Amino acid sequence: MTGPVIGVLAAMDEEVRRLREGLSDARIQRTGRRDYLQGTIAGHPVVVAFSRWGKSAAASTTTTMIERFGADRVIFTGVAGAADPALGIGDVVVASSLVHHDLDARPIIGRFEVPLLDIVEIPTDPELQRLAREAGEAVLLQDLATMIGAEERERFGIDSPRVHSGLVGSGDRFMADAAEIAALRNDLPGLLAVEMEGAAVAQVCYEHDVPMAVLRTISDRADHAAPIDFKGFVEDVASRYAERLIHRMLERI
Repeated sequence: MTGPVIGVLAAMDEEVRRLREGLSDARIQRTGRRDYLQGTIAGHPVVVAFSRWGKSAAASTTTTMIERFGADRVIFTGVAGAADPALGIGDVVVASSLVHHDLDARPIIGRFEVPLLDIVEIPTDPELQRLAREAGEAVLLQDLATMIGAEERERFGIDSPRVHSGLVGSGDRFMADAAEIAALRNDLPGLLAVEMEGAAVAQVCYEHDVPMAVLRTISDRADHAAPIDFKGFVEDVASRYAERLIHRMLERI
């Protein structure tokens, strides 16, 4: 199988487990204490990896995917907390750009600015954004009813989920304070969601000129209730979202 190699990553093992299990012609290589599975999805050559939590781990895994495994495009998936109160559990967020919300080198440079890159918001690839939004709409319209049972939807409060596109913030903290999120949104107008890896992946891809996309499933509203049954949501909901979102997206490439 020839063609662009697509790297697919997630921060938690559960978020890529179903993808790994469904790989065709799968083979595994281990480097840097991580397993990289090569195979095909929807006819495309892919390499799939569990990056582990946090920006350093995600940046390391992305760099290896590009430099050792030849990834020509990178897709990061998994869960995020809602920063915008209009978002609901089970919504899909496609990042148009990403920001390191915990980066602050003032007074040397401005808050959130990436040193030497002279940018605050790191853009994602417009074409991959479009494909990701289409994939999200297809999953929610065509797959949700069979993908997530009524009992699970009621259990986690998933009600008429939608696709959103906009700014996503990344930082090495699990955000669970409503006041802190409100303050961050005040400093970053339009912030949709927060997570712990996407901006690092985006920065590596930006510096290597590799197109990338970030698709996140909203698991919580980043408030004090955030940790409640987080593990259950990832295992029973987010893992299924990730599998279908990636398949739907790759079907369109």
